[in-house]
Amino acid sequence: MLPYFLGCPSWSEPAWRGSLYPEGSSSTHFLALYAGLFNAVEGNTTFYADPSAASVARWAQQMPAHFRFCAKLPRRISHAADLREQLDPAQAFRKLLAPLGARVTPYWLQLPASFGPQRLPELIGFIEPWSAGELAVEVRHPAFFARDEEERRLNRLLHERGIERICLDSRALFSCTSRDAAVLHAQAKKPRLPPRPTAFSQAPQLRFIGHPELPANDPFMRPWLDKVAAWIEVGRTPYVFLHTADNRLAPQLAQRFHGQLMARLPGLPALPEWPECVSQAQLGLL
Repeated sequence: MLPYFLGCPSWSEPAWRGSLYPEGSSSTHFLALYAGLFNAVEGNTTFYADPSAASVARWAQQMPAHFRFCAKLPRRISHAADLREQLDPAQAFRKLLAPLGARVTPYWLQLPASFGPQRLPELIGFIEPWSAGELAVEVRHPAFFARDEEERRLNRLLHERGIERICLDSRALFSCTSRDAAVLHAQAKKPRLPPRPTAFSQAPQLRFIGHPELPANDPFMRPWLDKVAAWIEVGRTPYVFLHTADNRLAPQLAQRFHGQLMARLPGLPALPEWPECVSQAQLGLL
């Protein structure tokens, strides 16, 4: 079993048929197939809409016990006018996902770029009911990246509560000069902010937004490989999620990351070969 969690932004990518998934495979089987290779996934879909109870029950059947689903709190919560008024909706959302048990840990609160230091009292009120390790927060306001007192206030708040500050690194994406529509769309949508390699709990969180040419990511991944290896060596359990512009190559980038991490951590298990992953999922999980 891996000593860290590795995955992609989602499992429901039809473009992965013929690579990660068999040609002609049904989308209802994607999760089980995905979980045969990776042990974690970002819960991007929950940001846009609540899943049905039937969907959650189906996920609970297909996710192995060791799997981790980092469910994003819906944007109706994270992007509300006042976070302190969202405690009950957040609790209702947690109740909806309760059938997943420990597999939905941590929840992610992705705050908008407009959420600046003046709103920190809202964040203080919102995180009050959360225990250490249950929540991770992603901020996008430039003031939280200025290395001044406002950023230190945020870091102290999260560190004292054992709540992770999600590390987002989009430098590889923005190093790309391609005029491809998918790249341009991703560059317009993703924040362009300096990375912050923080670890405020036992489970640091990394989101790496990659270059569409896989080898071009290596110089940007290198510091993270050293950091993730160091976290693992001191007993932390990092979460690492790899993106590409349209996510067609996200699984390949995740495999590349893991392969290079193996060179830093002798004895780290290899990921299953994709044909093996498909076979295991078809025989044991579908």
